[in-house]
Amino acid sequence: MDSKWVSLLILNLLIIFSSIPFTNSKSHSKPKKCTKNWECKDSIYCCNQTISEIFQPYQFEDLFFQRNSPVAHANGFWAYYNFIEASIQFQPLGFGTTGGQVMQMKEIAAFLAHVGSKTSCGYSVAPGGPLAWGLCYNHEMSPSQSYCDQYDYKYPCAPGVQYYGRGALPVYWNYNYGVIGDGLKVDLLNHPEYLEQNATLAFEAAIWRWMNPIKKKQPSAHEVFVEMWKPSKNDTLSKRVPGFGTTMNVLYGDLVCGQGDIEGMTNTISHYLYYLDVMGIGRKLAGTNVTCADQVAFNPTPSSSSSS
Repeated sequence: MDSKWVSLLILNLLIIFSSIPFTNSKSHSKPKKCTKNWECKDSIYCCNQTISEIFQPYQFEDLFFQRNSPVAHANGFWAYYNFIEASIQFQPLGFGTTGGQVMQMKEIAAFLAHVGSKTSCGYSVAPGGPLAWGLCYNHEMSPSQSYCDQYDYKYPCAPGVQYYGRGALPVYWNYNYGVIGDGLKVDLLNHPEYLEQNATLAFEAAIWRWMNPIKKKQPSAHEVFVEMWKPSKNDTLSKRVPGFGTTMNVLYGDLVCGQGDIEGMTNTISHYLYYLDVMGIGRKLAGTNVTCADQVAFNPTPSSSSSS
C-alpha cells in the first residue's frame, strides 16, 4: 500500500478514536452524597433516613418515661430534642444512619441502652419496672474521689476541679474529659460541669465516645455494632466479634467484660433488649452476640484508676 494512503488511514483512525468520549471509571465510582435539611448534610449516610424520621418523640418518651418523675434526680433536664440536636454532627458520619432502617433503629436502641443503664435509678419494684428509669441522673451522686490523675501531663487537672461522672455516658477522670473536650472543641478539662448543665452537650459527649475508638487501630462501638469492623485472628481467639456485646468491651473493657454474667453487663443487655421491644423492633433481632461475658478486653485495666 502507498505510504501516503497508510498515513491517511492512521490519521483517520486517530480522529475517530479522539472523538470517542473518555470515561473515567473513578469519577463514576464516587458515591452519591445527600443533604436532609438541617439534620444531615453532604454525606452518603444522609441518603438514608435521618434519626428524626425513624425515631419519634413518643418513642423517646416510652423509653425514658420516668425521667421526669418527681423522684428523678435530673428531673426536667433531658429531652428528645437534646438527643436529636446532639446527633446532627454525627449523622453524616453514620451514627443512626448506617444500613437500612432496621440497622439504624438497632443502633439507636443500642446507644440509648448504654445511656439508660448508666443513668438509671430503677430498682426491682420501681414503678414502671426497673428498666424505665434511664436518664434519672446527669451526674454522679456523692462521688468518693475527685478522679484526678496527677501523673497525666497532657491533660493536667485544673485547680479545685473534680472529674467525677457526668453526662449521658458518664465521663470520669481528667484525661477522658480532656480527650472528649478536644474532640468536641469544648474546654471540658477546665469546665467538666458543662456536662451536667447542658443536656445537648452531654449527649454529644456520649455520641462522640460511641463513634471514636479508645486507641488507634482499634474499633469504635459504632463500628463493631454496625459490622464495619472485621475482627483479626487475635480478636476471634479473644471472642471479640461484631455485635452489641463488643460495644461493652469498647466502652468499659474488663470493668464488665470477661467476668461472666456480672450485673454491670447483664443490666446493659437487659436495657438493650427492652429498648428493642419498646421501639417496635423486637428482641428477636438483637443478634447472636449480645454478651461480652467471655471476651478478653481490648485494653486490660491495670488498676481501678483507669476506669472511664
